[in-house]
Amino acid sequence: MKQYRIIALLLTLLLALAACGEKPAGETSSASSSQNTVQEEVPSPVQVPFTLAVYADYSLNPTLAANRANLTLAPLLYEPLFAVDGHFQAQPVLCQSWTASEDKLVWTFTLRDRITFSDGTPFTAREAAEALELARSSRGRYAQRLADVALISGEDQNLTITLRRPNGDLPALLDIPIALGDGDRPLGTGPYVLTETGDEFSLTARSGWWQTDKTLPVQTIPLHRVSKSDDLIYAFDAGEVSLVDVDLMATNAMGYGGNYQTWDYATTDFLYLGFNTQEGLCRSPQVRRALAQGVDRNTITSAIYANHATPALLPVHPDSPLYSQSAAEAAPGYTPEGLATQTEELKLVGKELVLIVNSENVSKVSSAQHIVYQLEAAGLKVELRQLSFEDYTTALARGEFDLYLGETVFTANFDLAPLLGSGGALNYGGWWAEGADGLLWTMHSASPETKPAAAEALFELLNEQAPIVPIAFKNGSVLTQWGRLSGLSPTRGNVFYQIENWIVK
Repeated sequence: MKQYRIIALLLTLLLALAACGEKPAGETSSASSSQNTVQEEVPSPVQVPFTLAVYADYSLNPTLAANRANLTLAPLLYEPLFAVDGHFQAQPVLCQSWTASEDKLVWTFTLRDRITFSDGTPFTAREAAEALELARSSRGRYAQRLADVALISGEDQNLTITLRRPNGDLPALLDIPIALGDGDRPLGTGPYVLTETGDEFSLTARSGWWQTDKTLPVQTIPLHRVSKSDDLIYAFDAGEVSLVDVDLMATNAMGYGGNYQTWDYATTDFLYLGFNTQEGLCRSPQVRRALAQGVDRNTITSAIYANHATPALLPVHPDSPLYSQSAAEAAPGYTPEGLATQTEELKLVGKELVLIVNSENVSKVSSAQHIVYQLEAAGLKVELRQLSFEDYTTALARGEFDLYLGETVFTANFDLAPLLGSGGALNYGGWWAEGADGLLWTMHSASPETKPAAAEALFELLNEQAPIVPIAFKNGSVLTQWGRLSGLSPTRGNVFYQIENWIVK
C-alpha cells in the first residue's frame, strides 16, 4: 500500500512540474488552461481617474501663490500672453501680434479678440495690464522679473509696456498667467474652470474655451485635497494623485516611492563655480582658466545629479538658440592633464584655496567635494567650507572665499547682467573687464534674430576671462503613475504644455 501511495505521490509531483514548465511553441494561454478547472473571478483593481493635488487652504492665484502643487494647476486655469517652449522661445497665446520701438524701450501688444474669462467677462488689455501690475508689485511672484518695467497701460486690445532698460526679447518674460482680480481663486481664460461641491474640488473643461481646435484628454479632473507635503507624498505613492511636478535635486527634496515614470524638462536653473576675482590666486584669468579644467561636468550631472541636469560649457542652456557650439568648444573644459600641467607652469602646486558651499543641499556638497578632489589631485590644497545658507550668503557678501559653488535661476531670455555685470547683484566675485558691460547690454537689447551673434561676442570674452565656470542646468521633473499617461512634453512653468497631445489611460 505504501508503494502505491509513493507512486501516486510521484505522479502528482511530475504532473505539477509539467504544469510549471514552458508552454509548447505556438500554444496560447487559453489553450493550455483546463476546461475542468473552476477559476475564481478576481476583481480588477479600481482605476482611479486622472487626479491632481490641491492645497485647498492656500491661494490658487497664479501671481500670488507660493505653493508648488497649486502653481502646477495654474496652466489649466489661466493663460499667459506668451508661452515659452522647450527651446526658451516665446510663442504667442493671448497675444496676437506685437511691435517694439527702435530703442526697444516701448512695446505694444495687440491681444486676441473674443476671448473671455470663465464667467463670460471679456478679456481686454485693461485686464491684462491689471494682472501684470499685480505680478510686478511687491506682493507678486514676478516682481524681480519685471523690475525693468516702468509703465503698463491698456486700452481696448492694445497693451503697452514701457521699460527702463532696453530688452529685445520682452515676450520671453511674459509667460505670466493672466487672472481676473487678486483673490485666492480668481477666474482665468484657460481650458478648465475650478468647480467646488461641498468639500470636493475638481477642474471641469470649459465649453466656451477659445482654442476650439484643441481636444482635451479629459473633461473632468478631480482634485485630491492635501494640507502638508507628507499628505502629497502618500497620495502619490498610493496612486490617489496621478501627477506631481518636483525638483528632485532641491534642498530638502521630498522622496517619492511607488511605480512611476519620470518626464524631465529643461529649466534655467544654473549651477556654476564662481571665483573671487578681486583677491587671492583667482585674480588672474590664467589661474581661473586653469582651475576650470578641474570641473568634471559629466560626472556631476550623471552621478551626483542622477541625470536630472544638463551639462553646459556656457551660461545659457544647450537647448537655447543662443548656445554656440563653437564658443562651447573654445571654453576651458574638463582636462585633468591640462590642469596638472597648468598647475606646474603657473607655480600653483601647494597653493591653498578656500571653496565654500551651502551645506543644506546634498547634491551641491557632493559636487563641491568632487571639484576639490580634482584640484587636489593636481597638487593644490583646497579647504572646503560647508556653510549654512545664512553663513554662506554672508561669506559671499564679504568676499570670504576663493571659490564658491553657486546656483541662480535666469529668466527665459538669459539676462546675464545680474551675475556678470559690474553692478550685478549676484556678481559676488567682483568681476569686471573692459567692454563686458557693453556686451551684456548689447545681448540683452538684441532682437531674437540678432541675439545669437551678440551672445557669441560675449562668450568669447567669458572664455578668455573665465569669471565663472558653467557646470550645468538643472532639470525639473514630472512624476506620473506608471503607464497612465503618454504624450507629455512639459516645459518650464507649464507641465501641461500641449496637453491636447496627451493620452490618459
